[in-house]
Amino acid sequence: MDEWWRAGDSVWREDAASSTRFVLEAVQGVPRIDWELARGRLTDVAQLVGAALPATCAHAAIFPQGFAFCPECGAPVHAAAPAPETAWWGPATGSLPPGAAPLPRHVPHGLPQTALPLGEALEGREPEPFVGRADLRMPAPPNSLCVFAAADFGFAAQRLIALAYTRNVVQYWDPPGNRWHVFTADDGSADLHFAISAYAWLPPADAARRGEFGLVPTAQGLFRLILNPLAESWRTEPVFQARLAASPGAVGRRMACPFVAPEGVRLWTAGADGADPEVLDIVSPDPAVPVPASGWSRPFSYDGRLHWLHDEGQLLWRPGQPARWLPWPFPWMPRLQFGGPVRSRDGRLWLIGNDGAGYSFRALGDEAGLGTPQVEQIDGARLGFGTLLFRRGHQVKDDPWSDEDVEDQARGDALVLPLLEAVSATRGQPSGLVLRFPGFTGRAEAALAGEVLPRTFVEWIGRHNVILDEIARLKNPGECVPFVCDGSLWLHHPSWNEIRGWRLEGLA
Repeated sequence: MDEWWRAGDSVWREDAASSTRFVLEAVQGVPRIDWELARGRLTDVAQLVGAALPATCAHAAIFPQGFAFCPECGAPVHAAAPAPETAWWGPATGSLPPGAAPLPRHVPHGLPQTALPLGEALEGREPEPFVGRADLRMPAPPNSLCVFAAADFGFAAQRLIALAYTRNVVQYWDPPGNRWHVFTADDGSADLHFAISAYAWLPPADAARRGEFGLVPTAQGLFRLILNPLAESWRTEPVFQARLAASPGAVGRRMACPFVAPEGVRLWTAGADGADPEVLDIVSPDPAVPVPASGWSRPFSYDGRLHWLHDEGQLLWRPGQPARWLPWPFPWMPRLQFGGPVRSRDGRLWLIGNDGAGYSFRALGDEAGLGTPQVEQIDGARLGFGTLLFRRGHQVKDDPWSDEDVEDQARGDALVLPLLEAVSATRGQPSGLVLRFPGFTGRAEAALAGEVLPRTFVEWIGRHNVILDEIARLKNPGECVPFVCDGSLWLHHPSWNEIRGWRLEGLA
């Protein structure tokens, strides 16, 4: 006769005929468990639910949560749950759930920035000109064009998710098994494909359910994505069903997303929990210039307002006010591929562009598409976002249009592309992860548009500059995706077979 055990928030059945002896039957907040799949990755499952694993005995392959000894022989067992890790959600406009490192309010949210103390963990390495190598390697996910999130999702251990948004695929990294699992969609789930604009999602709210990944854009609208690693599956719940024009953003207690209506693009907005929805018209100074239905950049929020940028203009919305579409004045065109908005010393945001005669920074905001907004001319391309900005190989440490800081004349014969800025109140100068292309004298647009780059250095810029790795023959460097997981900094590119990683010693 089977015995039943209730351990914490899980229910187990003890079956002497089972190969594992203890069978996980139910976990609070998890709709179903596929034990046939789960028992193929018992160590992973034990970590997820906080179960125990045998140390010496062979009476069971897994023990329920809270067991300290084998009930058959008395041999000790050990809890499998690892120490908690700081969550990683990537660039996000909304509030981050517990366990993450939230950005301070004075910086834009939604850019590739982090409040994790990466500099303190990386700057103890041998400084440049020494060229380091990756400490770790992880197989690239089977569907390599993806975004990453690392969190516990309501379980007892952190896990890495790679969401392949152009293939409708959710990929799960199994650390004990050192392999990726492709989850299957439950019946009735939405297709996760979204490629009409740059991809961004909203992390779950504070009161998230177990397995909740967040709100994701799809071809059918905005859906809540919920993962079930105990059945290797996922499902969706509709939040707003419509043809989306861009990814969603959040500011304060409201979220918003542009969508395509029969009469043109409109803005849908609701509370963070989806309550109190509202559809807003978008005000334009020139009704003859329609709001684009695709091609938008990832949204960002700053100073209580949401921004979506486009090659043709910008969409602005502050809760409680009308949404506004502001086309760029002809012939000025932004260079969105150069990074994103940068911040001047007085706190304003600027965007780089070109009017055919040269580059300039244009102030972002309500006045950016009207009259004669402030424009600062510059003598060449500058790549970056936030306060991490470079002209060729030299860092710009003052206002975005100021002269670059020349510490080494030889660095002028290079191009630097920032990937991730580390935001810290204890550092006087910007720091972060960059790609440096030595000996590149061509146009920045060419470097970012598919030209083969013979040599690339992965470099940390900070109090001490550290070259973390060297890459040969890189193409499309803007597709590199940095993320933090399992106490390490990782760098992924869709063309690589492996993800490179560097240990972050001392990172809490």
